[in-house]
Amino acid sequence: MEEKDKMKTDRRFSSDLPEFRRSVPSPPLFMSSARLLRLAIPLVSTHGFTREALARSVLTLPSSEAHSEPLSDTAVTALFGEGDIARRILICAWLDDGLRHIQSAPPRSTLKQVLRARLEFNEPVLHHLPEAFSILASPAKSVFLLDPRPALQHAAKIADEACHVTTDMSLQLAWYAQRGSLAAIYTASELHQLTSPETAYEFLDSLFDGSSSLKSSFDEVNLFSSYISKSWAGIVKSSGVF
Repeated sequence: MEEKDKMKTDRRFSSDLPEFRRSVPSPPLFMSSARLLRLAIPLVSTHGFTREALARSVLTLPSSEAHSEPLSDTAVTALFGEGDIARRILICAWLDDGLRHIQSAPPRSTLKQVLRARLEFNEPVLHHLPEAFSILASPAKSVFLLDPRPALQHAAKIADEACHVTTDMSLQLAWYAQRGSLAAIYTASELHQLTSPETAYEFLDSLFDGSSSLKSSFDEVNLFSSYISKSWAGIVKSSGVF
């Protein structure tokens, strides 16, 4: 009787599961999404911010856990979500890795040096960034063509981290402490990097060197936001998606 009762309970539990979850085999325990995301980030330079990069992450597991083939698309969906949801997760993981890159800046780094290092972080995946930014700026459910919030968050996080890791006492102008100004400088430099990578660092230097005139251009917070949003829109348009 106990065995029959157990079988009935198992069937009842199974019938309560969503059809999608019942049709997808559970990934092995070692295949946590966080772990595979970390393994997928180095693959972005060759495979882009794609589901394929996520699928191929299992090929880089230690030999004791080696896979002979990439994950199936069904497994990628089970771990990271359908369609572009999985790609967004990978993009955000890469952006977070960029923040960790800033946090590892050498002691006594200046703001300029930190932002240069963050631009250098872009270089291996530079040709994939326009499409990545277009995915982030394209809301799944919205009446607006572009969502400016990812642009503002991206720039603000970089500005916050840059200010946090630097203690440059040589910066005498109080406006440098304003996150909005620093976010605008970085966003303008990143946009320039996508269109003219060979002159990106000179452009960044010119923004810092022209600080007085730049300050007068970004005195209002609303203008900071407007500038960053327009720069992000330029990045997206350069991808050719819109």
